[in-house]
Amino acid sequence: MLQIKYLAGYPESLLLQVATLMDSGQLGNWLAKRYPERHDIQTDRALYDYVSELKQRYLKNTPALARVQYDNKLHPVKGTLGTNAFVSRVQGGKLKSKNEIRIATLFRDTPPQLLRMIVVHELAHLKVKDHDKAFYQLCCHMEPHYHQLEFDLRLWLLARELETATGN
Repeated sequence: MLQIKYLAGYPESLLLQVATLMDSGQLGNWLAKRYPERHDIQTDRALYDYVSELKQRYLKNTPALARVQYDNKLHPVKGTLGTNAFVSRVQGGKLKSKNEIRIATLFRDTPPQLLRMIVVHELAHLKVKDHDKAFYQLCCHMEPHYHQLEFDLRLWLLARELETATGN
């Protein structure tokens, strides 16, 4: 079976289509046509506002977010696109907890649909910790095209690496 980075577990027929696009040097062009614009959420404050708006729309009864920010230490090669941390600290005689979401800095350059997919993924972890059926149902509730966008994000990461490797 054909192995392509980021696409383990996908059907062979799909992998062959991706390999054809890669071999012809057209993967980046195909993605650019599919997602022509880039989002304008460039600051941590703008990201916090964007995430908070989605959270308010879909997850009103979940705990508040203490921090949302881009993080240049996160990278897909290490398997991390974003994180959702639940931080507990003792303050006086009470236990205070905070939720933090961090998104890999490289996603400042993504199309808006792909950033939304990552944010939806991290927000879903506020309610469901594991990647199980309930988790993906929640993701699809917040973003009906979640699975397609997740696949396209994997292609975007692959295309980005190919461009870096070839110097284009």
